[in-house]
Amino acid sequence: MDGVLYDSMPNHGVAWQRAMKEFGIHFTLEDSYATEGARGVDTIRKYAREQLGKELSEEEAQRMYDVKAHYFHEMPEAKIFDGVLDLMQKIKRSGLKIGIVTGSAQRPLIERVTHDFSDFITRDQVTTAFDVKRGKPNPDPYLMGLKKAGYYSPSEGIVVENAPLGVRAGVAAGCFTVAINSGPLPDVALLDEGANLLFPTIREFADKWELLLSHFPHY
Repeated sequence: MDGVLYDSMPNHGVAWQRAMKEFGIHFTLEDSYATEGARGVDTIRKYAREQLGKELSEEEAQRMYDVKAHYFHEMPEAKIFDGVLDLMQKIKRSGLKIGIVTGSAQRPLIERVTHDFSDFITRDQVTTAFDVKRGKPNPDPYLMGLKKAGYYSPSEGIVVENAPLGVRAGVAAGCFTVAINSGPLPDVALLDEGANLLFPTIREFADKWELLLSHFPHY
């Protein structure tokens, strides 16, 4: 969702930095991209363990994550990336179902995505941090997303990701995984996680969709 559908990662980066600083944790913009896709509470628990020597409970981490969410919602609303709606139209015409898999636990964001893309998805086709116990980079979110979309074999799914942890999750799930490098990380950060293809923008991926699909006759 973030960094694939919406140009929202810069806002998340600022919100993460403000919230983490408030709790005495050093957290950079690059950290926000490197950890993007994981459940927010998992990111907080990891950094608290490494920097503060504290083992936070899920509830304690959630309270800290709520501060981050507050700062995020003070930011201007992020725009949909150019090419997203075109890509969804092409996927729909191809006869494939669209599922959205996000590590987010921010309900307003989840409500927005179901509103903005109501021509292509229903709420039942959105997998969030509330649906799985283990977030990315574990395969669980994408396996759940496949199930919600009505698919049962990972070979039936194409994962589109912008974050290293998300790419790792898609590969671990057994899906063909496309990386969109919409952030500041080097391409190798995504390719080293096993991405099958990499595009610099979602627009370029949308423009190449038919060509990509022609190589996969089972789709």
